[in-house]
Amino acid sequence: MEIKFADSFFESLKVLERHQTWWYKTFEVFRYKIPMFFENLWYFRKQLWNFRSWDYSFNLDMFARSLEKTVHTLEFHGNEIESTRMKKVEKIKRVIQIIKNLDESNYTSIAESELGNLKNIEGWVYEQKDTPEEKEHNRKVFERATQIEKSESNELWSILKGQDMEDFKKVYQNLSDKEKNKYDHWEKWFDGSGITNWWD
Repeated sequence: MEIKFADSFFESLKVLERHQTWWYKTFEVFRYKIPMFFENLWYFRKQLWNFRSWDYSFNLDMFARSLEKTVHTLEFHGNEIESTRMKKVEKIKRVIQIIKNLDESNYTSIAESELGNLKNIEGWVYEQKDTPEEKEHNRKVFERATQIEKSESNELWSILKGQDMEDFKKVYQNLSDKEKNKYDHWEKWFDGSGITNWWD
């Protein structure tokens, strides 16, 4: 059997070689990297202006902002097949929403939408005016708010961690030979989670 290389293969090698030259690297700095730096500076301007080192919420805010750009790219410009790409988009949007909820600390409002508004809230002295029923209701609202916050925090890290590939291997090993030839098992199993999968 005779093996031949297409002209495009040798052209690709020439391009790779050219990209390693000092003059191309200099060109790349001025043509791509400096403009990208200023584009990023503008894109993250609010997060950079507000960033402080003493609280994790600033880190999460920067992360969420970067994910907004990633999810837009995947959703509207991605090359991956839609079935898996849109699962990633859904999970990234969920991470952004959880970070927003954590940042705004709006879990009491979420709990109130489930259980009803807090009773007799007047500054920090509301407990003095509460009836026993109102105190019990407020306690339930605050407990529910804490549960939701804990649940969403766990969900956030679970999404970022992603699925365990060992689970997929077990599913795949239990398939018949005929089923293994269908090639869509990953698409069905994959739920879009796992930050290492969020690329195109």
